[in-house]
Amino acid sequence: MRLEFTKMHGCGNDYIYLDCLTGMIDNAPELSRLLSPRRFSVGSDGLICIAPSDVADATMRMFNADGSESAMCGNGIRCVAQWLYEHGVAGDEMTIETLAGVKHLSRKGEGVWQVEMGRAEFEPTLVPVKGLGPDPVINRAIAVEGQPWQVTAISMGNPHCVTVVDDVQALDLERIGPGFENHPAFPEHVNTEFIQVMGKNHLAMRVWERGSGETLACGTGACAAAAASVMLRLCDAGADIALDLPGGRLTIRVDEDWQIRMTGPAKTVYTGVVEV
Repeated sequence: MRLEFTKMHGCGNDYIYLDCLTGMIDNAPELSRLLSPRRFSVGSDGLICIAPSDVADATMRMFNADGSESAMCGNGIRCVAQWLYEHGVAGDEMTIETLAGVKHLSRKGEGVWQVEMGRAEFEPTLVPVKGLGPDPVINRAIAVEGQPWQVTAISMGNPHCVTVVDDVQALDLERIGPGFENHPAFPEHVNTEFIQVMGKNHLAMRVWERGSGETLACGTGACAAAAASVMLRLCDAGADIALDLPGGRLTIRVDEDWQIRMTGPAKTVYTGVVEV
């Protein structure tokens, strides 16, 4: 079968995008596992299907490189918006349905989109977190690879674990990342954000994503990192927080009620056809 696709990225977080507006495909997990390996196939952090919706301009279905499905992808949804805009499906304002709810997006310039990401949730049952008590996990110690880490657990529609470090570049994520992802405190596995305070409302971040490993950027992870930094009083609520990731910069604003907006780029790299 010849499969047409679009390769897009947001801050280096790259996915293969499929036009499923005439109907959702039934083998998306298998295709994601097949097409994501770098050097052996198209290569990506996963697969995103752009499907029809009864309540929004389109639906986004996002599959990690290992075929597992995630409820939300902050970089991916900006690229879906850019795809819909480029194909004349929607204009400067649009809504996109996800498994984490309907998100509103606004075009802020050429290839730049702002997403209303929803509310950061710290309630353990919503993350979810288990075995660490009934209170929110905020700057709490857990052991990973025999080392204690102070973590803050947050849901952005998918689970996140944020930890503050002195030097993000010094971390061996290939070694410690799987220990966080598969920690027994996170029954649905977890995305882990390692953040370093660079200045006032300015963070540097690296991320280990469940199902994909280290990626160049993670939109929901950037939102979780910003929310954790506000909770820990490292950054200010109501201010633009600059998040520097290996793939580029995202701007996050955390309101007093923990509603979050994210602004960042979305770029079409190329279109192609692959035999599957």
